[in-house]
Amino acid sequence: MNEAALRNIGPMPVEISHDEFKARQQRLTSQLRPEDVLILCAAEESTHSNDVHYPFRTMSDMLYFVGWSEPEAIFVLRCVDGSWVSTLFVQPKDTLKEIWEGRRPGVEGALENWPIDEAHSKDDWTNLLSSYIEKSHRILLRTGVREDVDEFIREAIDRRDRSRQHFGTGPVSLEDPSSRISELRLRKSPAEIEQMRFASDVSSYAHVAAMRHSRPGRMEYQFQSTIEGFFVYAGTSGWAYPSIVGCGDNATVLHYKENNDVCEDGEIILIDAGAEFRGYAADITRSWPINGKFSDAQKEIYQLVLDAQYAAIDCCRVGQEYTAPHEAARKVLAEGLIELGIIEQTLEEALDPETGDLRKWYMHNTSHWIGLDVHDVGIYKPNGKPRLLEEGMCLTVEPGLYFGAWRPDVDCPKRYANLGIRIEDDVLVTSGEPDVLTSACPKTVEELESITGNAF
Repeated sequence: MNEAALRNIGPMPVEISHDEFKARQQRLTSQLRPEDVLILCAAEESTHSNDVHYPFRTMSDMLYFVGWSEPEAIFVLRCVDGSWVSTLFVQPKDTLKEIWEGRRPGVEGALENWPIDEAHSKDDWTNLLSSYIEKSHRILLRTGVREDVDEFIREAIDRRDRSRQHFGTGPVSLEDPSSRISELRLRKSPAEIEQMRFASDVSSYAHVAAMRHSRPGRMEYQFQSTIEGFFVYAGTSGWAYPSIVGCGDNATVLHYKENNDVCEDGEIILIDAGAEFRGYAADITRSWPINGKFSDAQKEIYQLVLDAQYAAIDCCRVGQEYTAPHEAARKVLAEGLIELGIIEQTLEEALDPETGDLRKWYMHNTSHWIGLDVHDVGIYKPNGKPRLLEEGMCLTVEPGLYFGAWRPDVDCPKRYANLGIRIEDDVLVTSGEPDVLTSACPKTVEELESITGNAF
């Protein structure tokens, strides 16, 4: 990968079309009854300090069905005369606030440029929502996002007025629609995959930039700034999750977050960082030697983890159980640790989830769903059995080994003391071979040693 590749990221994929958003809404309403009303809320902004707000990121379900990213929005689906109508309540135009905080689409912009049938000011939601739910029987709402909306719906369900006594009108039950929505979001469309592929490419190139600028004495936060700065440079909204940047024994802490230590000569750095693009996440972990050369001990563990990852990725195929990548990775890791003399149990004993010694050095799962959330929605074991993988599902594959000499619960082998290795990629299940969306990020020993410290 050369400097030109890093400078010329893209082209950016086209945005998801209105037709696809409407198709998503239709797939959801096909599961509903005419007397249902579905409500999705965007959170309100949160205060960081005084009049400074945290950066706002709307709820993923709002992005999935509407693509609307502004705060305080409410999306409603209801059936009118046999047809489903989509309504969006938004922040109205306000010149004074727009001068200070930026221009708003407003009601007119929402109706013109978003995949909805109706748009109204957020100031009108109570009166209009009252009329929407007057003849409904069931409200579908994920509670806990907007307290005022939750209270409004609870009062509507609990109300015992004359109208309800005479005509039996008004909602009588509340259901969380999350499980229905999760099933829709679990299988990615071609347009979604293009957004994820772009986020993956940007994340891959950001890791390469960090590799190229590696040298002993750099601080963890300097690597973090290189990667996250590149996320923004390439046109994404920034990180999809707080970056993990750990050198030496910090790499043995799974969710290390301080990122403020010096990277010493001879240490491995582990970076778990991914960009978010139009709401879609990438999730990459790479581990490499700060000085550009693996020691023999580091290479032994690194190659073992890489072999485990290859075996796990090969299991990301249609019809395989969701747990297949995890079991494949565990088997390779256990066999390797037995061969290295780190585990003295039999393979069967080492793999035992309760008493096996593998769990001392590999204590997390190998995969999770990824999409609009870095830990995306979708039940892993419906009806108590592992889900079978289907075309369009996306998951991470991230085996690792962690030898924290600081841990009082294990006798850490001196040869591998304070060594942490994790290798993570994002994989799309296709009708054929697994598609590694993050394949632009190097990971073989030879690639890493040729890139590390070789700045442009």
